[in-house]
Amino acid sequence: MLAVEPQVNEARDSAPPLPLENGERLHSREFLRRYERMPQVKKAELIEGVVYMGSPVSVRHAKPDGMFQLWLGAYASRQTGLEWLPNATLVLDADNTVQPDAILRRLPEHGGATRLTPEGYLAGPPELVVEVAASSASIDLRDKLRAYCRNGVQEYVVWRVSEQQLDWFYLEGDEYRRLAPDEHGVFHSRVFPGLRLVPEVLISGDAGRLRALLEA
Repeated sequence: MLAVEPQVNEARDSAPPLPLENGERLHSREFLRRYERMPQVKKAELIEGVVYMGSPVSVRHAKPDGMFQLWLGAYASRQTGLEWLPNATLVLDADNTVQPDAILRRLPEHGGATRLTPEGYLAGPPELVVEVAASSASIDLRDKLRAYCRNGVQEYVVWRVSEQQLDWFYLEGDEYRRLAPDEHGVFHSRVFPGLRLVPEVLISGDAGRLRALLEA
């Protein structure tokens, strides 16, 4: 499933790379070859074979993103064998090289399915992926959802900023199912014991309440 390595032919590599363009169709290998030679581009993704270029990041996106990073970072710091990665490039397959807002993974020596490529990219399905959907909800809940599900990402969390709604999916067999909160409105991860989230705390932007939730 993950026979994709960002390696290139020397003759092709010596040619001046074409710039990435929104909407063009590429293989992950060629996408990375061009992306690496465009340091001015801060974010680009290949989703189901199509290139999507990043846009300026508004506070509307940055605030929930910061809360997610605090949430996962605080949790990972108390665990053994886990790694939290914000905004890391992830090679899933020949058609999908993405840059989710946050990743929580088990290290390979602790049973995780991801690995590092020789170029330093993460490859393989992490246990949990988080996306903030401020202007990309249709992509995050359609094409990315299919790609994450097909490649075996066990849990996928999407924060829909406009609707102030949280979608938490877990993998069962070969499809995603929606995780339901408990009677108190708390979501509990099925993969990582003790990882919990209350959507209202995320909305409030109250970092103290978020830490208290994890410590409870």
